[in-house]
Amino acid sequence: MNNTDFLPISKADMEARGWTECDFVFVSGDAYVDHPSFAAALLGRLLESHGYKVGIIAQPDYKNVEAFRVLGRPRLGFLVSAGAMDSMVSNYTANNKPRSEDDYAHGGEAGHRPDRALITYCSKIREAYKGVPVMIGGIEASLRRFSHYDYWSNKVRKSILLDTKADLLMYGMGEHSIIEIADKLNAGIPVREIRDVRGTCWWISESEAKKNSENSDFNANLETLIRNSLGRDIQNLKVCLLPAFEEISKDTPQSKQKFAESFVTQEQNTDAINADILVEKSDTRFVIQNKPALPLSTEEFDAVMELPYTRRWHPCYDQPAANGKTGIPGLSEVLFSLTSVRGCFGACSFCAITFHQGRRIQARSQESLVKEAEALTKHPQFKGYIHDVGGPTADFRQPSCKKQLTHGVCKNRQCLGTDPCPNLEVDHSDYVELLGKLRAVPGVKKVFIRSGIRFDYLVMDKDKHFLEDLCRYHISGQLKVAPENSCDKILKLMRKSTHATYEQFSKEYAAMNQKLGMKQYLVPYYIVAHPGAGIKEAIETALYLKKTGFVPDQIQDFYPTPGSLSTCQYYTELDPYTKNTDGTFKKIYVAKGARERRLQRAVIQFKKPENRGLVREALEKAGRLDLLKVLR
Repeated sequence: MNNTDFLPISKADMEARGWTECDFVFVSGDAYVDHPSFAAALLGRLLESHGYKVGIIAQPDYKNVEAFRVLGRPRLGFLVSAGAMDSMVSNYTANNKPRSEDDYAHGGEAGHRPDRALITYCSKIREAYKGVPVMIGGIEASLRRFSHYDYWSNKVRKSILLDTKADLLMYGMGEHSIIEIADKLNAGIPVREIRDVRGTCWWISESEAKKNSENSDFNANLETLIRNSLGRDIQNLKVCLLPAFEEISKDTPQSKQKFAESFVTQEQNTDAINADILVEKSDTRFVIQNKPALPLSTEEFDAVMELPYTRRWHPCYDQPAANGKTGIPGLSEVLFSLTSVRGCFGACSFCAITFHQGRRIQARSQESLVKEAEALTKHPQFKGYIHDVGGPTADFRQPSCKKQLTHGVCKNRQCLGTDPCPNLEVDHSDYVELLGKLRAVPGVKKVFIRSGIRFDYLVMDKDKHFLEDLCRYHISGQLKVAPENSCDKILKLMRKSTHATYEQFSKEYAAMNQKLGMKQYLVPYYIVAHPGAGIKEAIETALYLKKTGFVPDQIQDFYPTPGSLSTCQYYTELDPYTKNTDGTFKKIYVAKGARERRLQRAVIQFKKPENRGLVREALEKAGRLDLLKVLR
């Protein structure tokens, strides 16, 4: 396989194609893997299919400005992403310790991605080329598009659009947005005048807003300016002014109430049909969020996933990295997996997927997925096993209700959680049919499901065909599920189903395996120190695990990452969806500091000998030393 099979990464690659310049240069915090699970490849190939010349600068030496000049000045602009993960999450553990590995780097080496990668990359691009258009996107941009709590600095930071000094921010899934922006730039429209693209955020100065004022009502004039800038959908357009950065960034109870209020408004405006235009003032600038991009149709989703990817890492990674390893470890996780869906109506509090991809399900066609499976069987490394068929939640292949298709998702009602919506339509038939077709592909020995299922959704399905197929064909000895906690008050804060629902699933799973004559087990995993959970709740979960005879080897520490409801709960110590009689949000307990997190983890993993001292300390702190002989 030659370098010309990939998007160019050097001037030599450009010359081999007869190019003198790129239209776009994509700077990525990940190594370059030409696979649709990697954004630089997916969006690069999509732009290429529309006739644009795209080059890739992957994990550049962020201390050297010359690393950003290797492809020259692009004709239309730079596209910048921190990679598949927020750079701070990629670089640090939940306990704020540096990670020793990076699955998206050459040889898995850590250290190739800077902290706050978007800010660093944009600064170096500005240093390399004055006046070049710079557009940011990806997870780091999407989840930091407005003022946000930053766990690593323990403060509220401004919109990353302002901190990077970028011209435009693309949030959510960017296929529609990026092509519309590219076409406008190609038509000669200056980047700072591109203000009407769905799925983007842009900014204006206070002086520009005042300059366009026609009367003393500044907010009304600001709304008029925004309407004029958008130039379409004006009749149904609503503009919502969020609390200003100065209102939500102070470490005071009043400021945290405002922060929670702002988060709720943002979360309720993530649907392409019913979202309002959101505006946030920060010092002397306004950040404006346009309505989200429309979801991909099935035909569009198929087409994007069927672009001519090589589905391997760039040949430059065939040489050993400094640690002696070759390749990109992250590719092995997706190489023999099929992306079936996007979006998730599960909306777990600690997950920001719905804030990024939305709650409406976008699904590929069965035909496209079967076609990809047939192609996988011809891969020289394929051993007959498809590792996954799914997405954020594997068994969501349809909208939670048909109303979403015309009205959008409900702003004030969740589809699942501890109180499922009565309009929720539970149906696994399409997924069952798809899995059956994939199992029948010649050369496929087994099709696994690893991206996770919602056991509460499965329990609600009166037709147990999927549960039977799941146990019979799609797991190997054990099924990983996520009850997360055993306390209903914590599960409610997490937007997870009740503990009784998990116990019901456990019974149904055991009964199905008994019916099939199979010995297969559940492997539940839990989150410790989630907002609302103290040592008392950790003890309750430990006692439940003691009763069931299962103690997990691994559990997850709650990680306050940008864009999630749980992070809002963690920072504010409030439940933004429960109000007191005076209109303020209800306070909740939050475990902060490494010591209590460690104590909660030790209590749940009470069988580990090295945890005995910590378990005693936790029980003493809770006034429950009577349980010392029980939790051992």
